[in-house]
Amino acid sequence: MTLSHTTEPDDVVVPALPAAVLWDMDGTLVDTEPYWIQAEHELVAEHGGEWNDEFAHQLVGNALEVSAQLIIEKSGITLTVPEIIDALLGRVIAQVERRVPWRPGARELLLELGTLGVPSLLVTMSWRSLADMVVGRLPEGAFEHLVTGDEVSHGKPHPEPYLAAAGLIGVDPADCIAIEDSPSGVRSATAAGVPTIAIPHVVPVPPIDGAVHIDTLAGVRAADLTTIVAGLRSSR
Repeated sequence: MTLSHTTEPDDVVVPALPAAVLWDMDGTLVDTEPYWIQAEHELVAEHGGEWNDEFAHQLVGNALEVSAQLIIEKSGITLTVPEIIDALLGRVIAQVERRVPWRPGARELLLELGTLGVPSLLVTMSWRSLADMVVGRLPEGAFEHLVTGDEVSHGKPHPEPYLAAAGLIGVDPADCIAIEDSPSGVRSATAAGVPTIAIPHVVPVPPIDGAVHIDTLAGVRAADLTTIVAGLRSSR
């Protein structure tokens, strides 16, 4: 696809559209973090442990193996890491089956990108079973590829998930744009060299080199994305 270019006043050349958009899922595309937090509270309570929202917020954006280990350490329950992951996934999938809580503007932007021929890839630390459930609620082909937490060796904040996504379609990470909501997700994307739009939701995201903060995707169009990250590109 040939992209036109515009020149900003500071002579930054901004492509009209990114080579691809790399989407986080939980908290960015869908508002499922409350589902995860509820599942954690229920699971820990059922097994006689202690849990609170402060602990839950420490899990946001992590690889599920990391989150499960933190649950064991902080709650005192005696389940294994695989048992915790299976239990949490089952509860969240059941919630998504009842209702998919799209984040403001996310579904609209995703579908517009599709009409313009810009590939979207899902880069999530949730496992394939949940990602397939969410993607199955979208028009076929909305995502060109999925990179899930059970299919990478190193989860966020390691750069592997985002490097893997860019590699799947053979593009330079620097020519893509990532959309994230958590500190670990933003660190993963920026470490991979992907200009990143951070939209903090359940937990705050500190300033991180390579990322720009906005409040919401509501009203954001595909043509706005490269303008939003133009300052990041010009500083490279």
